[in-house]
Amino acid sequence: MSNQVVTRTVKASIQNQPQVRDDLDSHAYAASKLWNVGRWTVQRVWDAIGYIPEATELTSYLKGHARYDDLHSQSSQKVLQELSDAFHSWYEQDNPDHNPPGYRKRGDAHPRSTVTWKNNGFKLDTDNNRVRLSKGANMKPSRYAADYILCEYEEQADYSLDDIDRVQTVRAVWTGEKWELHFVSKLPMETAESGGEKTAGIDLGISNTAAVSVGDETLLYPGNALKEDAHYFRQIEYDTEGEDGPSQTAEWARQKKARRQEHFLHAVSKDIVQECDERNVGTIAVGHPKNIRQDGDWGRHGNKRLHDWAFETLIQQIEYKAEERGIEAERVDEGSLKTSKTCCECGMVSDSNRVERGLYVCEACGLVANSDLNAAENMRATVTPNPSQDRSNGCLAQPSVRLFDKQTGQIAPQEQVVP
Repeated sequence: MSNQVVTRTVKASIQNQPQVRDDLDSHAYAASKLWNVGRWTVQRVWDAIGYIPEATELTSYLKGHARYDDLHSQSSQKVLQELSDAFHSWYEQDNPDHNPPGYRKRGDAHPRSTVTWKNNGFKLDTDNNRVRLSKGANMKPSRYAADYILCEYEEQADYSLDDIDRVQTVRAVWTGEKWELHFVSKLPMETAESGGEKTAGIDLGISNTAAVSVGDETLLYPGNALKEDAHYFRQIEYDTEGEDGPSQTAEWARQKKARRQEHFLHAVSKDIVQECDERNVGTIAVGHPKNIRQDGDWGRHGNKRLHDWAFETLIQQIEYKAEERGIEAERVDEGSLKTSKTCCECGMVSDSNRVERGLYVCEACGLVANSDLNAAENMRATVTPNPSQDRSNGCLAQPSVRLFDKQTGQIAPQEQVVP
């Protein structure tokens, strides 16, 4: 048993949507208003003394504000916690081109913010698939009105709430069309005993989401589906952007793109770890391009792609899913090893070896390989020396390609994916 924990989120549709929608709308709008009050307060403090208040300080200062009582106290605390975290994240980036968190109020229209209820703010009844969400004091118009929102739900996940001892938080999330519930728990991570003897190297990228080398076998995970989604939803976002801020359609596109990216990364990381486990892998070396965003100006388009590249999220998912299977995951600093420029066969380092996008040809030994797989093999070699066989024009040049199938939402070998 590991002493680490893993976050599990069970998503559920709300079955009595017409009965609870107005109450959820009012609480979501209230969360936006409280965010704006907090945003104004933080700006005043920042302008006066150059200091960003911590969440506890912000909560203490605004407890007496009327907007604080629009939500359950723990829900209000969560809004201010997220605001403080957003400001600190902006400050730590130290980039003059990045703007601080903005206001959520756009004229008379308020976007529907996510509302979070912590353990004292909800009561879960898994026997009847119901959850009671506490209303804010200002949302109880009379003593005869219910002091909670009663949601009937249906789970939409591979695992059930029945498998979870305790749910820490419940979140009401607007999808752009309707409300859904997210039940969030932190569970002890159970790990299997590792019996794997092989090692694998993983190179992460934008064109190819991941390239995996197990020494005598290689796997390639193209990022086409992710790029198509990014292009499609970003175009909708830009085309519907209002003069005073994002429209509801633009917000929907942004959220939809984020959810699809999250699912894609989960599917890829799950398949990578499963494929490694089936190949008796006990250790995974994952390339970590931690300084790539600070290594120079990649142009407007390149900088945008780097900003959207969620490599840290993918690494974390690989790490905890590997640990669940008893596989050790190690991060490898790509910059210090120059994995993309080094020939995995003879060790020659040269920029000219990458003759074109995706093709690596070593001038010294003649190795021909996919450039991402060459980098992945260099990652693997940090744990285990290269095998003695000649791999030129072999598995490094002709990997097994695994694609994301949009119809099933899962990864499958290339020949099994329906166009």
